[in-house]
Amino acid sequence: MRILVVGGAGYIGSHVAQALISRGHQVVAFDNLSTGHRGNVQGEVLFRHGDILLPETLDTVCREFAFDGLVHLAALKAAGESMLLPEKYSVHNITGSLNLIHAAVRHGIRHFVFSSSAAVYGEPAYLPIDEKHPTRPENYYGYTKLAIEQFLDWYARLKGFHYVALRYFNAAGYDVTGAITGLEKSPANLFPVVMETAMGWRPAMQVFGKDYATRDGTGVRDYIHVGDLAVAHAQALEYLESKGENQIINLGSETGLTVLEILRKTKELIQREIPHQIVERRVGDTASVVASARYAREILGWEAKSSDVDTLVSTTWRAYQKHAAAGGAKP
Repeated sequence: MRILVVGGAGYIGSHVAQALISRGHQVVAFDNLSTGHRGNVQGEVLFRHGDILLPETLDTVCREFAFDGLVHLAALKAAGESMLLPEKYSVHNITGSLNLIHAAVRHGIRHFVFSSSAAVYGEPAYLPIDEKHPTRPENYYGYTKLAIEQFLDWYARLKGFHYVALRYFNAAGYDVTGAITGLEKSPANLFPVVMETAMGWRPAMQVFGKDYATRDGTGVRDYIHVGDLAVAHAQALEYLESKGENQIINLGSETGLTVLEILRKTKELIQREIPHQIVERRVGDTASVVASARYAREILGWEAKSSDVDTLVSTTWRAYQKHAAAGGAKP
């Protein structure tokens, strides 16, 4: 298949592009480079600069290539910021996604894979979280993801294309071959914060709360290696090509890690201290969030092969070391 990867120069998108190439597909990465890196687009992946907020750039790339499918990974993703700047998230996530859906309809793109989020679920009513769990987002970012899923459902019924929405839990790690090393800009998620602290780019990091009902008092989250995520996107497109059935599917490791466990493992593997301070819980944080990925195994034949904590830590640290060795400063 010929696939358009929107956000293909970004952290997850660049890994998705490489997974598709490795499975014999043709790939065009489409990105405005606001957070992505041109250097992440490698090998046989073609690059086109454009923006989902500029529909004419979408039309240009879709006219140039007759795409069979697309992967939509272009979104703002900081949950806290979304609560302060909902208008920004409305424009980028909702308007941008509608522009992309409309372009897919105009240009006859049949298969649509959407990067959704476990943020659509909100406070867990039970664990592990499966696809039948109630969707009650607790931040505006999560709401935008749920709204886009609903748009896709309506457009699939009205316009005849097919989609898979992949609800990620917490993406982490880097390419196990070491080829993709472009660091995220201004990250807020745990693994990059840990690495920036280990590199000395932050004097210390904060651990939000140590009084949760967990094995060490810190929050438990389900971390999934970005390479495992990437394979799932390729499998989702291939599923649509063969089955043509709309699906919503969780992607997680099904194994929760606490904040302190990640800090201890990082210290053990890289032999550096990770200065940190215990501070008050953040409003809206929950004790534990862990996925059920049973449906992904059943529908896609997918499994999390690289999502153990050693691989998550070691591949991330290698990317940061390569960045520093090349003279790079904090992104």
